[in-house]
Amino acid sequence: MGLGSIPAVIHYSNTPSLHHPIRYWCGMTGWNRWRTIEEVRADAVVCCRCDLCYGRTHVVFGEGPTPARLMIVGEGPGAEEDRLARPFVGRAGKLLDTLLADAGMRREDIWITNVVRCRPVIRSASGERNRPPRADEIKACDLWMTQEYRFAAPELVVCLGAVPAQALISRSFTISEGRGRWLEGRDGIPTTATYHPAYVLRLRGQDRRIIESQMLEDFRSAARRFAA
Repeated sequence: MGLGSIPAVIHYSNTPSLHHPIRYWCGMTGWNRWRTIEEVRADAVVCCRCDLCYGRTHVVFGEGPTPARLMIVGEGPGAEEDRLARPFVGRAGKLLDTLLADAGMRREDIWITNVVRCRPVIRSASGERNRPPRADEIKACDLWMTQEYRFAAPELVVCLGAVPAQALISRSFTISEGRGRWLEGRDGIPTTATYHPAYVLRLRGQDRRIIESQMLEDFRSAARRFAA
């Protein structure tokens, strides 16, 4: 298999171990032996660089063509993504697909990923719920983000929510002030941010219609640059 689109799911052993070599080797400066995105993924799916590995079902690596002119980056996998080992396949993913189509873009032309690749959750007596990833978790997962940037080689990046924007644009980024603006992001790549679709799903009535309209405007801005 070459450097084209990678399959959505590859089955590897996904059992974390406290002493798994990936926990240590991946932190070594200059450890860059990967020749293809498939090789990166093969190591990422057994990663234990942070404690998120102990609660996951699957590592959710990015997917899409390599190279990809546009990259979309979210926070982290949800329950459905953790179950299926694919990014943005739950309710938020379906809304994302709809907005992309309405903006004239196709998901299959875009590299889609998250700043962490294991599901961050809060566990309680009532069950599990998603939470934003912590800074240390994002830092631990940055090795894989670096490699996804390397092989996807995006010309444009869209962040979904403040968490990825703070990781890829500026620590001080806020959606209220920066949404829809094209700024210099990681590796000097033009990067913007819009709302996370999961946030939109929590809204009702006119509030939801307004935010969806703003998201569509942001994706249309990306589409114009994508087509240029």
